[in-house]
Amino acid sequence: MLDPRLLRTDIELVKQQLKRRAIDFDSSAYEALETRRKEIQVKTQDLQKERNTRSKSIGQAKARGEDIQPLLDQVQHLGDELKSAENELADIQGKINAILEGLPNFLDDAVPAGKSDEENIEISAWGEKTEFSFEPKDHVDLGQGLQGMDFELGAKIASARFVVLKGQLASLQRAIIQLMLDTHTNEHDYTETYVPFLANADSLRGTGQLPKFEEDLFKVNNDPAFYLIPTAEVPVTNIVRDVIVEAKDMPLKFVCHTPCFRSEAGAYGSDVRGMIRQHQFEKVELVQIVKPEDSVAAHEELTAHAEKILQILKLPYRKVLLCSGDTGFSSSKTYDLEVWLPGQDKYREISSCSNFKDFQARRMQARWRNPETGKPELAHTLNGSGLAAGRTLIAVMENYQNADGGISIPEALQPYMGGKTVIQ
Repeated sequence: MLDPRLLRTDIELVKQQLKRRAIDFDSSAYEALETRRKEIQVKTQDLQKERNTRSKSIGQAKARGEDIQPLLDQVQHLGDELKSAENELADIQGKINAILEGLPNFLDDAVPAGKSDEENIEISAWGEKTEFSFEPKDHVDLGQGLQGMDFELGAKIASARFVVLKGQLASLQRAIIQLMLDTHTNEHDYTETYVPFLANADSLRGTGQLPKFEEDLFKVNNDPAFYLIPTAEVPVTNIVRDVIVEAKDMPLKFVCHTPCFRSEAGAYGSDVRGMIRQHQFEKVELVQIVKPEDSVAAHEELTAHAEKILQILKLPYRKVLLCSGDTGFSSSKTYDLEVWLPGQDKYREISSCSNFKDFQARRMQARWRNPETGKPELAHTLNGSGLAAGRTLIAVMENYQNADGGISIPEALQPYMGGKTVIQ
């Protein structure tokens, strides 16, 4: 959430920043609500003061033996008027909060202008695109040829955009996940975390998925409602909701493997085929909670940690800086890592690493205690996939495929596969 003080004191700055996201913010409704809020707040304070004064007078009159009924009637009238003002104030504040919750984060100065992913900027590339002496297959044909990837069975059990992995391909995905967790905990100093796969509305509101992106979520209609998590970012970042972290304990670094569930509303085209865009998929998530002055460096560090997995697996990839039109709602700055997929003859996103600055922290009241002042201040939050396991499986299958339809197992994964070197 943006700082409400900015909207009260520098609305033109807010408009300018939102224009970078191609949002023409009409502030008239907000300004009218804010004007009325100030009026009602003053009225409420005056009524409270007057009621307290008259209540004191009742006690004094009673001590003098005077008739206090007229005074009681006046206090009752003031109480009714005060309750009405408080209700109006709460209603106005609710409408102001709704406007604030619908406004995206300010973009970092480094984010380039652009309308779509075609205007993202390539920062670097690693590895050579894999070449073959034969026509490479995509992961769907490879997986079905190995009898280890069954989309029809997934549709039978659930619906389209689900898959059943069997045998060695299921083992290969598990090996990929284990490699990621071991690397991030042993080499990058993250604390492994196990979290609920269901989250309440407060948690999703804290990280910015609600209210704006409810259609992208799977909702469980309990009372109260729960949502299947779209990413481990939600439960892991909410570990610090309503918490004040001591400076000595920062940064907090968490790694978490979970399934993720997304409705993928509006997804279409080639992504419908195969495992690129599923309703359920596996992901290893990296989350950092840091001091504000450390978040720029932490963003580079976290992104490098995700890159390390691709380098260990020797998968060609590139790092791109997202333009203004492609940067997510809550993010201030995002790097995407895009892995080379020979079966599609293109790079595809395998990780998004974002710095949210204090946007999520303000929603969650996630704070740290500044030892110089002794006072709590908003922390900065960051996260990134380290990596999306299903897409990593796809990348391994397509980049390590053999002419006979088998898949060579990357050296780094062989210990997790019992020493096996190839899937036939």
